Amino acid sequence: MNESILIIEDEVGLIKMLKRLLDKEGFQEIYQAESGAEALKKVLEHRIDLILLDVMLPDTNGFDLCQQIRDISEVPIIFLTARTTDIDKLTGFSMGGDDYITKPFNPLEVAARIKAILHRQRKTILEMSRVFQTESFVLHYDQARLIVEGKEVNCPAKEFQLLKFMCQHPNQVFSVDHLYEKVWGDYSIVGKENTVMVHISRLRQKIEKDPKHPEYLKNVRGLGYMLSNENQRSSQ
Repeated sequence: MNESILIIEDEVGLIKMLKRLLDKEGFQEIYQAESGAEALKKVLEHRIDLILLDVMLPDTNGFDLCQQIRDISEVPIIFLTARTTDIDKLTGFSMGGDDYITKPFNPLEVAARIKAILHRQRKTILEMSRVFQTESFVLHYDQARLIVEGKEVNCPAKEFQLLKFMCQHPNQVFSVDHLYEKVWGDYSIVGKENTVMVHISRLRQKIEKDPKHPEYLKNVRGLGYMLSNENQRSSQ
């Protein structure tokens, strides 16, 4: 397995055991950090695919560290700790943790949970990299290209981001606030309704055969907009 794992733990014996476990499971890139400061340095310096995080660390607690990591990375985080109360677990998840395993633990369970999270992550990455293809247009997510009726069409960044978001969530209705937050990064801006409407209109001019009677970018009165995928063809 080519995913890299960071163990954040100050018990040397436990680090050695986890390294043996991960090595046996086929993981080749395993990093370790025995403090919060060292952990943040490793996250910034290396490509980390999953983190095993203890709550009790010498210079900070894992909950605060998890939140700090979330400010710079979306890497999956599994808490591995002796803190067993429901409040601790809820705190871990609220700070951005993806899973919570209490000590003492079954090593095989740890390995199984790591593999499950990494499998979901691989699947998500694969889905995000897929091409969205219809009878009229093709959107290449990774290349930021829009092909309409076989010809490449210029698609400015915000229009592309808006279309990409809607293609990734077909047949779902999104409010103007939701779309503005996802594409522009805020939902409290005055005039967002007009901004979204203008971008939808421009996209319709590009991908619809009849922009006044759209097949794809549809307005759901009183609720928002949706992208219909009735004519979608799956493509990798």
